Amino acid sequence: MTIPLPLPADGVDAGLPGATLRFQPDWLTGDAADRLFDDLIDALPWSVHRIRLFGREVDSPRLSAWIGDADAVYRYSGTAFTPHAWTDALSALRLRLQAELGVPFNSVLANLYRDGRDAMGWHSDDEPELGPQPVIASVSLGAARRFLLKHRKEATMRAAIELPHGSLLVMSGDTQRVYRHALPRTTRLLGPRINLTFRYVDPARRR
Repeated sequence: MTIPLPLPADGVDAGLPGATLRFQPDWLTGDAADRLFDDLIDALPWSVHRIRLFGREVDSPRLSAWIGDADAVYRYSGTAFTPHAWTDALSALRLRLQAELGVPFNSVLANLYRDGRDAMGWHSDDEPELGPQPVIASVSLGAARRFLLKHRKEATMRAAIELPHGSLLVMSGDTQRVYRHALPRTTRLLGPRINLTFRYVDPARRR
């Protein structure tokens, strides 16, 4: 199914039992989104992260940067990532998200998809240090891409959302426990896209 847009801003299941989603396609104005994209593509310390896939380490098919408070060390795919310092632009974005959503964020994973060949495979943001019901606030900049969700057990429970420039998608509640999500490759000729996923890493829960 394709989720009709816009979703109500207070969070809905969007026909996906167990998923709580909030979507605002124009959360940032066009000019603000343009400025943020231009700032981040030059300012962030982009690199290719090594990830574990089917028992072996490979290069991730995108560029990434882990930004956050000093104690927000994050472990995923078998690797621990020490955060880089907040930039002014990301700090301002964090403050706005915290004020609007009423939850704290101490880190953000920035991913740069250089073209349609860069992608993100099926996964859930369910690492122990994120807690049992993490709030993941995802800001998209640049080329619009198709975001997929599918239930962990029920193959027919799946959905797609087109994420445009300046949009905000918030996943909360049991979404990470019940669903996986992905950003698939596409053969369309696309420009670069930056995705920012703000989250709270609890050092006390880190294994």
